[in-house]
Amino acid sequence: MKRKVDFKDISDGRLYSSNDMVRADCHNCEGCSACCRGMGNSIVLDPLDIQRLCKGLCVSFDGLMERYIELHAEDGMIVPNLKMDGQEEACVLLDAGGRCSIHPFRPGICRLFPLGRYYEEHGFRYFLQIHECRKKDRGKTKVRKWLDTPDLTIYERYITDWHGFLTDCQEAAGMLDEEQLRTLNLYVLRTFYQSEYKTDDFYKEFYTRLSQARETLGI
Repeated sequence: MKRKVDFKDISDGRLYSSNDMVRADCHNCEGCSACCRGMGNSIVLDPLDIQRLCKGLCVSFDGLMERYIELHAEDGMIVPNLKMDGQEEACVLLDAGGRCSIHPFRPGICRLFPLGRYYEEHGFRYFLQIHECRKKDRGKTKVRKWLDTPDLTIYERYITDWHGFLTDCQEAAGMLDEEQLRTLNLYVLRTFYQSEYKTDDFYKEFYTRLSQARETLGI
């Protein structure tokens, strides 16, 4: 999710790599769950997030839509996000104790928090969001450890390439009429989210789909 704000107003002014130390450790959160409430549609999910959720919850994409996720428009493109529910607008995947019930396969944005991504021409670096987490005594940890993501180098390249593809789609969306935009969105949703990834090698299958999509869409 892109934020149109001054970087200096939301961060400590530094950019980090995955091997840097950063004061992000919430000490296991202790059931705070403040970052899992009132988030609106900001917990945007990428194709890998959807695959992990489908596998971890043993449901299809349609099953996720019934209980756990919803769709919203962002700069012309339709993308899925985690659903908030109830008077407190709590993530539907919190348990009764305020803990994440899907922690082993939680989405990338959840793994990232309270860090954010600062996109540059050929990739991105991380930054610390200074106003988003209520914990005042966060400890230092290596970014790589905090993200808790297997094959991090491959994952970071995937995030960069997916961001680039969505950005290209959003730019193209601005030149389309309503019916053409609907067709584009249905194609992207079907290609990357709704269609099951049939092999254990997500990244290989994703890049095959990405190459075909760019050729089909001419972007």
